[in-house]
Amino acid sequence: MSERTAGLDALYPEMVERRRYLHQHPELSFHEVETPRYIAQYLKALGIKVRTEVGGRGVVGYIRGGKPGKTVALRADFDALPIADAKEVAYRSTVPGVMHACGHDGHTATLLAVAETLMQQRESLPGNVVLIHQHAEEVVPGGARDMIADGCLEGVDVIFGMHLWSTIDLGHVGVRTGPIMAAADKFELTLYGKGGHGAKPHETIDAVLLGATIVKELQSIVSRQLNPLEPAVVTVGTLHAGNTFNVIADQATLTGTVRTFDEATADDIIERMERTIKGICEAVGATYHFTYEKGYPAVINHAAPTALIESVAREVLGDERVFEIEPTMGGEDFAYYLQHVPGAFFFTGAGDASYPPHHHPQFDFKEPAMLDAARILVEATWRYLEQATEA
Repeated sequence: MSERTAGLDALYPEMVERRRYLHQHPELSFHEVETPRYIAQYLKALGIKVRTEVGGRGVVGYIRGGKPGKTVALRADFDALPIADAKEVAYRSTVPGVMHACGHDGHTATLLAVAETLMQQRESLPGNVVLIHQHAEEVVPGGARDMIADGCLEGVDVIFGMHLWSTIDLGHVGVRTGPIMAAADKFELTLYGKGGHGAKPHETIDAVLLGATIVKELQSIVSRQLNPLEPAVVTVGTLHAGNTFNVIADQATLTGTVRTFDEATADDIIERMERTIKGICEAVGATYHFTYEKGYPAVINHAAPTALIESVAREVLGDERVFEIEPTMGGEDFAYYLQHVPGAFFFTGAGDASYPPHHHPQFDFKEPAMLDAARILVEATWRYLEQATEA
């Protein structure tokens, strides 16, 4: 352990306390009021210059180092999810139907501890640090895009972000250069058939059968129409039709998601979806309304910042605990930051295989993971600024 991160051990009890406070008081995306206020008050108490309501509800802190140099941005998100907390723990959510089911409370507590540590070292810091506390990561269009438009990346040379990951063993870190998280798009399809009596299907255009046929055929886009070496997912998440057992439905609604790493692949899938839907509907005389919403782009890590994170993680945790993680089809609006400045996003192990996955009613994580992440972020900040000064 280096002298730069030694002080984090003393801050760990406060990290846990802050994380549990945030866990008990979650706020949904675009409805965060008390959480950004809590963050801003804490940063101001440290003597950090703070901007509030950045891009809506974001908070940005600025640490100006005692020596001239480059600027590092560190990002954490702080919104929660519309899920009822099913854990039997003392820090269970106090807000009915809302909980931190993705670790954003831990991200926030981690970055606050990093802020305190770097502020204590400010006089010797060869550069500057921008602390980006982002709202609304969970809901498209997300908070990152508006925060960027409002200037949170002005003067920033590199950005680092991380995700606590409950299904990776505590004490391990996953890194990857290039695509690491997928673009996450959404579609909705309404089918218009002709309803009628359940005993007379020949007089109808069955919207249930039509919907089921389309669900089946959409699966062939990935399995039979795309290059198998190009990762993609087409998932129909809902299909709603009909009101009673003996009436053939005249209307059905489908919603789903498409996940890709390449924009051209996504465009190809959209075209194939529209062609498939149109062909099936025309064959039976039905009509439809299809909407497709582009979500977050893919998270694509830059080589040099990722190599720096990997090197630091190996020093902090040991070579055997750092691995190249497989890309995940989950989405993250950290992607927008990486479209503007070089940077890297990494996964910090925070549980084990027995832990519930993210967005689960019993989601939780092992809190020492926050200490691992904080050490890596502090060391990575120093390493980048020192190397930039030497160059």
